[in-house]
Amino acid sequence: MGSRWALCLLGLCVFVLLETTMAQTPKDVNECAGPNGISCGQNADCVNTEGSYHCTCISGYTLPSGEKTFPNKTMNNCQDADECSGPKAISCGLNALCVNTPGSYYCKCSPGYALPSGEKTFTNETMNKCQVVDTCLHNSSLCAPHGVCKNQITGYTCECKPGFNLFNIYGGYDCKDVNECAGSNGVSCGQNATCVNTKGSYYCECIFGYTLPSGEKTFPNVTMNKCQEPRNDSDDKNISFQFESFLNHSTTKNKTEIGNEVTILLMDLEKAALKSSEEIQKLQKNSFLAFERREISNCSQENVFTKLKAQNNSAKILCMDIIHSNTQDPHRVAFLSYSSLGTIINASFYKERHRRKSDEIYLNSKVVSTAIEPSRSELHFPSVILEFQHIKHLENIHQIRAKEENHLTLFYKKKVEKSPLCVYWEAEGNEGGVWSTAGCKLIKYNQTHTSCNCTHLSSFAVLMASYSQEEDFTLTVITYVGLSLSLLCLFLASLTFLLCPTIQNTSTSLHLQLSLCLFLAHLLFLIGIEQTENKVLCSIIAGLLHYLYLAAFTWMLLEGLHLFLTARNLMVVNYSRVNQSLKKIMYPLGYGLPAVIVAISAASRADFYGSSSHCWLQWEKGFIWAFLGPVCVIVSVNFIFFLLVLWILQSKLSSLNNEVSTLQDIRLLTFKALAQLSILGCTWFLGILQIGPAATIMAYLFTIINSLQGVFIFLVYCLLSHQVQEQYKKWFLKIKPTKSESYILSSKVLSGSTQIQTENQEESINN
Repeated sequence: MGSRWALCLLGLCVFVLLETTMAQTPKDVNECAGPNGISCGQNADCVNTEGSYHCTCISGYTLPSGEKTFPNKTMNNCQDADECSGPKAISCGLNALCVNTPGSYYCKCSPGYALPSGEKTFTNETMNKCQVVDTCLHNSSLCAPHGVCKNQITGYTCECKPGFNLFNIYGGYDCKDVNECAGSNGVSCGQNATCVNTKGSYYCECIFGYTLPSGEKTFPNVTMNKCQEPRNDSDDKNISFQFESFLNHSTTKNKTEIGNEVTILLMDLEKAALKSSEEIQKLQKNSFLAFERREISNCSQENVFTKLKAQNNSAKILCMDIIHSNTQDPHRVAFLSYSSLGTIINASFYKERHRRKSDEIYLNSKVVSTAIEPSRSELHFPSVILEFQHIKHLENIHQIRAKEENHLTLFYKKKVEKSPLCVYWEAEGNEGGVWSTAGCKLIKYNQTHTSCNCTHLSSFAVLMASYSQEEDFTLTVITYVGLSLSLLCLFLASLTFLLCPTIQNTSTSLHLQLSLCLFLAHLLFLIGIEQTENKVLCSIIAGLLHYLYLAAFTWMLLEGLHLFLTARNLMVVNYSRVNQSLKKIMYPLGYGLPAVIVAISAASRADFYGSSSHCWLQWEKGFIWAFLGPVCVIVSVNFIFFLLVLWILQSKLSSLNNEVSTLQDIRLLTFKALAQLSILGCTWFLGILQIGPAATIMAYLFTIINSLQGVFIFLVYCLLSHQVQEQYKKWFLKIKPTKSESYILSSKVLSGSTQIQTENQEESINN
């Protein structure tokens, strides 16, 4: 027991000794820990050491100096380590690329390769399973429909199938059909045969009048060409097939080939019609053509016509032209009308010897043929009268020549004349066949039909030609010079009406509004009458011109009304009340009435504003009367006002004092009233009178007078006004104007601007 106590005491002493020793030993401080720990900056970590610390870049970043540590944040220069470059670059394996990222990297397959799993990236070479991508396999439509897709490492390419060539189209590629039949190196099918192109290939066929002995319709190449004429020329068993084949394949042939085939085809169809064979009847049943055939043995009278009809077309031939010999055999005559042949041998086959590029021409009837059997001597020329129904009806014949002249717009730059041309199909060696007018002349025509007289038998048609006549340079110069001068005068007149204080009254206000409307109308006319490229803009310009000219005429009407009221109320005490009433209605009426007319016109036929030649109202269906109608009404009313004014002046002035009723004053009042009526639009009737032999004279008078309308306004209301003359002198010469009694009379009786007072008779008349 004593030993146990000794051991306990010894252990206690050791424990106490250890505690004392540890309490006296220093303990390390972790500078990197805690909220107040050392910060080494971006992309770096703090590393604690015994009694100190240091900084080091995190994984994926290094110091440019190659050092592993740095002492503090201020020395931080950690930069991304590019694992994909340098001597120690990461290898991602075959057909793969290493892609560096900030602090890391990843691997991906090279273009044209992909992972079977569909993943886009992997981490290292051991996970590389990149395989070639078969683009064509996954997208079979890449080169369709005429190309074959060929897969490549970098993508794919297209190779065209036989018969197609690769073309660059809009930055991409496409396979286009090769026309093996075209060009100097085109396929030759041999004699009496033609090449027909198809999508990706071609075939050969015999031309009309030749067949293969085997009965086949086509053959592959020139070595298989066995085209030959039928053993019997009268055998037309293939004519229906040949005709239908020609119609179906005409787009693959050039004009010479078409001309040659049509010439032969028409002759054989005429022969078949004369016999009324089953093949020609088959074509008639299938609506490819229509025909009428007659047999004539004798003529009872020499001038009896034989008339044949087909598809609303007809031919009349003198019976004696059919029975042209003494033979007793019956004579046959046939008339054919082809339903769609005109779309193939159209107006492009017309001989254009005297045609200008600006002329337009189109086929306006079906193609017809006439034939007589037995054939006649070449010295005997029958006379055939043909009547064609138009495919496209013409406008009113009386308006055809005037349609593009655009009367009442001051514009006479050019006009278009339309007339039918009677033509026949003429065989020509170099061109195969063409339309010609030789031996055919026009008899008459209307909106729906044309009659022609031809002195030979053939195939015929009607071409509608539009001839653009050369512009009248003199009228064009007159128009532009006159309107330019009018613009200047209207501008000066408007300034005068605004700035001259001695003439400020109702009459001057009317003159001002009239001048402004004409100024804007003439200015817009010069700028926009030919802006036909943009149809919407042209329609807007036409509508504005319609409104401005109607507004000018409306103010002209108010001028006439004011002149009439002035004359009627010369002796009325309460004239000022009438004058005030006119002031209230003149602006709503002057600008509102033309707006209503234009709005109704535009709502009913907006498409008739603007044409292919001018930005003005069209003549179709009488739409021009949306302008002419109000003009005629206004001019007629103003003419009545003028007659009433003359009557009032004649009867009233004699009752005034002697000074007022002098002959000189009556002449002056009458002259100004007549001049005002001319300004109010009587000269516009010259535009309607441009018909017959005097059309040219009327055109010049109309253009000269109406283009100088602004000059007349400035002359009558400014330069001939003593009051304005005095104001001009005051402005420019600094001379005080003088007034005379005669001047006050002549100027103010016409304008009617001030009140008429009974106690001062002379002042009342002057106002």
